[in-house]
Amino acid sequence: MTEFSGWEMPVQYSGITREHQAVRTAAGMFDISHMGKFRFVGKTVLEQLQRLVPSDLSRLQPGEAQYTVLLNHNAGIIDDLIFYNQGFDAEGNQRWVAIVNAATTHKDKTWLLDHLDIHQLEFCDDSRDTVLIAVQGPAAVEQLENVIDADLSDVKAFGHLEGTVLGQPGFLARTGYTGEDGFEIMVAPDTGIKLWEALLQEGVIPCGLGARDTLRLEAAMALYGQDIDDSTTPLEAGLGWLVHLDSKGDFIGRSILEQQKQAGVKRRLVGLQMQGRNIARHGYPVLHEGKTVGVVTSGTLSPTLGIAIALAYVPVELSKPGQAVEVEIRGKSFAGEIVKKPFYRCQKS
Repeated sequence: MTEFSGWEMPVQYSGITREHQAVRTAAGMFDISHMGKFRFVGKTVLEQLQRLVPSDLSRLQPGEAQYTVLLNHNAGIIDDLIFYNQGFDAEGNQRWVAIVNAATTHKDKTWLLDHLDIHQLEFCDDSRDTVLIAVQGPAAVEQLENVIDADLSDVKAFGHLEGTVLGQPGFLARTGYTGEDGFEIMVAPDTGIKLWEALLQEGVIPCGLGARDTLRLEAAMALYGQDIDDSTTPLEAGLGWLVHLDSKGDFIGRSILEQQKQAGVKRRLVGLQMQGRNIARHGYPVLHEGKTVGVVTSGTLSPTLGIAIALAYVPVELSKPGQAVEVEIRGKSFAGEIVKKPFYRCQKS
């Protein structure tokens, strides 16, 4: 166990490698109740949220979701998060949900309340009042259906629905942070405990923060506070696909992104594969021709691939796959190569 953003969190239950392999080959479950959970209700929710993110949320139909980023006025990333469009209530109010990182929940809430007109919408922080359980892996949907008695096959990736979980109201989203198929289920705490125990009886393997980190890194998913932060823009972080300059109006940070788009970024977050089993860890310098040119943001020995992988910021001219670089590890230089992301891609469509 370890302290994490005010929560006592499991690093591992039965071993990081075993938990990692369970998600890649069958199913694993994560208690991610520490994540921030916000609800928005009102006539102008979409209009107001549009001003805070570079992604065009108007594209979303009810039952669809968008991974995106909150930006500061320098286009730096305040947090990465997912917005879920839940459609309308009986009074015609728009209903949206946001799931944010645990470490940034307070910061995100403060930013949102500072930049939303709360007289025109209702904002609810459900972070402490709900449980969130992620069931991930090629067998995740089957295992979950055995427990909750529901047909989830028609829910597309980044789709979501409100349904019944063990006889109680629940929110089920086909999202995750592992690179595998699966669902994230938000329910009341009592129902969450029963769901966890039922999944455990089905043979779903409990997984901790250690496996969550190796899984997301193989899928080249950014970790806030390491790979992205307030000083990095989505264009630098390889998240340009979230920036919809052509289809939406003004938003915070737009002018900076327009300038970067026109002039080009000077650095880029890339995939890095080490030769041998030398692990390039967070903070290690990246070298080229003997000079420090960048820094490693995340690194591990991939349990699935058996190779040392990392994410790192390097100058854009060194960011093409095949580029040779070195990483300084404990005072010595070790060879590496820039490679395409992700390192691992889910085999199931």
